[in-house]
Amino acid sequence: MLDRDVKSIGPVAVLAALAALSLGLAVACGGSQPREEAGPLKIGLLLNFSAGSTGRAIERQRAFDLAVKHVNEGGGVFDKPVETVVGDSTLDPATAADEARRMVEEEGVHAIVGPSSSANSLLVVERVTGPMKTPTISPSATSPRLTHAADDDFFFRAALSDNTQGPVLARVTRERGFANIGLVYRDDAWGQGLFESFERAWMGTLRAVPVAPEQATYLAELEQTAAAGAEALVVITYESEARTIVREAIESGLYDRFTFGDASKSPGLVAEIGGAHLGGMYGVSGATSSDSESSAAWEEAYAAEYGAAPEFTYVKETYDAVIALALAAQAAGSVDGTAIRDRLRSVCSGPGEVANAGAEGVATALRILAGGGEVDYEGASSTMDWDENGDLRRGHVGVWRFTENERIEDLETVLIEN
Repeated sequence: MLDRDVKSIGPVAVLAALAALSLGLAVACGGSQPREEAGPLKIGLLLNFSAGSTGRAIERQRAFDLAVKHVNEGGGVFDKPVETVVGDSTLDPATAADEARRMVEEEGVHAIVGPSSSANSLLVVERVTGPMKTPTISPSATSPRLTHAADDDFFFRAALSDNTQGPVLARVTRERGFANIGLVYRDDAWGQGLFESFERAWMGTLRAVPVAPEQATYLAELEQTAAAGAEALVVITYESEARTIVREAIESGLYDRFTFGDASKSPGLVAEIGGAHLGGMYGVSGATSSDSESSAAWEEAYAAEYGAAPEFTYVKETYDAVIALALAAQAAGSVDGTAIRDRLRSVCSGPGEVANAGAEGVATALRILAGGGEVDYEGASSTMDWDENGDLRRGHVGVWRFTENERIEDLETVLIEN
């Protein structure tokens, strides 16, 4: 039968028939198959919604939702709307890891934005998302320990490492005229990392004491820090802890002057303690360049969507994390975690056409990538240029202060280039 068919058709057709037969055998034997249609992309948001952090979480979720809206209005990823899942990490790393695992295994997310804290991020990326090959971008985890986390290169962050924030906090504290200080720091990956970074840059007298999370009182620790005649207290704790620490420091007469790490940049803190006490007290946090077109476009879009600018930190970073993941998936043509990871650096560092934050910029970037081109996403928070460890190569640290009328005044941005 085969001989007769071969004789009756030409040699070119014979070769085509044999090639088709060979392909069919390969498929039947488990060889390469045509790739299934990609998508839809599903991104999880894993934040701490616990009491004391609700305001931060709400604003970051708004930024997350705004980013997804801009992606979907721009045509989506693979011409499909991005889907989302939201999880509550709480303040407990074990809970955060369990929630991350649920999001990946049960909800089927392809990537995660979060967690909020360094301690949660460290456990999540080493126990869950790294081994499960799920790209994870934290908008706010800043501990230097995360630089060398065992994450198999699946962890990135949209905020600078505290190796950069600590020296700025030390400089600001020194410029306030203090040479002898007390310091309290949260005894976890974030607090330890920022303290160690501060300590390396501090040239004066320092008595530092770690504090356990969510203590009922911190008076004993405050007395230890003040024992050497400290002139001011540096507070490196979460806002909920800072409220108790600062109140007890003032009421006990141990301190009336303070400087703060980024987690205390909160209108709630100055409102509770009062501008009469905290007005003129300085702190540092992540910041954005004042002349960034991308940041300005984002601020306009956020205010148009929600009626006002955000009050808390790392909101722009949350938006940028979503956009980076969406663009990387589009560039990869896949929702596979490794494929997305492998395109994260290129879509944010170029080469390619520069695309800013905001609906127009995101839509342009998606269109270019869908057509086989390349883009360089300039984030609302930073250039999003990552090194081999998933750390930002450049960004800004901001200097701010509380005012007597219980507001927060941004004073200075310091360019950091690693």
